[in-house]
Amino acid sequence: MRLRHIPGSEEAVAGSPYVIARPQDYRGRFDEFFENDHPLEIEIGMGKGKFIMELAGLHPEINYIGIERYPSVLLRALQKREERELGNLSFLCVDAAQLGEIFAPGEVARIYLNFSDPWPKDRHAKRRLTSPDFMKVYDRILAKEGVVEFKTDNQGLFSYSLESIPAAGWQIDSWTRDLHHSDMVAGNVMTEYEMKFSGMGNLICKLIASRKSAYTE
Repeated sequence: MRLRHIPGSEEAVAGSPYVIARPQDYRGRFDEFFENDHPLEIEIGMGKGKFIMELAGLHPEINYIGIERYPSVLLRALQKREERELGNLSFLCVDAAQLGEIFAPGEVARIYLNFSDPWPKDRHAKRRLTSPDFMKVYDRILAKEGVVEFKTDNQGLFSYSLESIPAAGWQIDSWTRDLHHSDMVAGNVMTEYEMKFSGMGNLICKLIASRKSAYTE
């Protein structure tokens, strides 16, 4: 499905006080940006931002950064963000492949991947956010005891992820193909897609992965 471009979205995103314009300047010191030493968690491909805004409201003791590469999508999140007082949440408009240049090793406590593009064609496998290439990026920035949490309703992508993540040298700590009827549902915050797809009867899959060894730069 072609993403609809919203005229002026690039300028609106660039001028928003909620978007970190030069994130590389804070590499290794995002605690200075947030003016506290709280843990930092990120969501990659946050869409319209429902999930991460709800998390930020529930957990003021954690700093959050939502990452969305498409300005037209991020603009929708910014409109919602303006309606809420969330001093522990900011956004980035970047490609996930750049995250190793934005965050220092060990700077991120947790990474959320929610309903990522499945890129169903085999030739596009490297673009999947659970591919070994992207797992290497997460390995660079994630804290030693940090985890990656992944949710999707796409059974093919989930099966791929169950194989690709261990192949990248990670371990899968827990997983389910029916989140809403499993022990993993405790504390679950639903995304917009999750509400939509579960309402259609689709099963929601989830896994939590951690590293077998910490990255050293």
